[in-house]
Amino acid sequence: MPQLLRVQNFTVSSDGYGTGIGQTLERPFGHADPGKLHAWAFETASWPGRTDGEGSRGLDDYLVRDFPHNIGAEIMGRNKFGPQRGPWEDHEWQGWWGEEPPFHTPVFVLTHHPRPSFTLSDTTFHFVDGDPAKVLDRAREAADGRDVRLGGGVSVVRDFLDAGLVDTMHVAVAPLELGGGERLWESSDELLDRFHRDIVPSPSGVTHHLFWRK
Repeated sequence: MPQLLRVQNFTVSSDGYGTGIGQTLERPFGHADPGKLHAWAFETASWPGRTDGEGSRGLDDYLVRDFPHNIGAEIMGRNKFGPQRGPWEDHEWQGWWGEEPPFHTPVFVLTHHPRPSFTLSDTTFHFVDGDPAKVLDRAREAADGRDVRLGGGVSVVRDFLDAGLVDTMHVAVAPLELGGGERLWESSDELLDRFHRDIVPSPSGVTHHLFWRK
């Protein structure tokens, strides 16, 4: 079986933005409210950490459950890892996720300013500089035969799309407009020269766009 590069559960607004303007430590998504943008996932029965026995079922829940399936490594951009820019001034910063990151695999953080790797729980973060193909080769080696997840943010997804490296992609389009930020697309039709696509509406209000390489 080939090792796939997969984008999973990546959420954008109805006008195509995956994050808002003005990321800070207190506002990882800038002016966008993650509670509204990602509500479809947060409200599922399988959202990690849910203990009340409630939450939605159906397609939204299935996609949340499927998030870790057969994933052996993740690639993400520096802005997903944290709010610092330029040379690393604070090596104490170890990501938004605390002592138990949700990845449970090696994570490759793209940055022009490498820093030493470190491990939290069962997740090791590596800081790498290189073109998408070389970084993907390294992630595939670490994934030990399993697939690689492309975690974002928007600019990283676009870079790997432009390089022709993405095999499958799931984008949830939320029913709200952001008006600015980092834009994945103006229309998902832009990808139809390279991908097949199914569009599936959900009772939660999001529309799931499912792509697979032609």
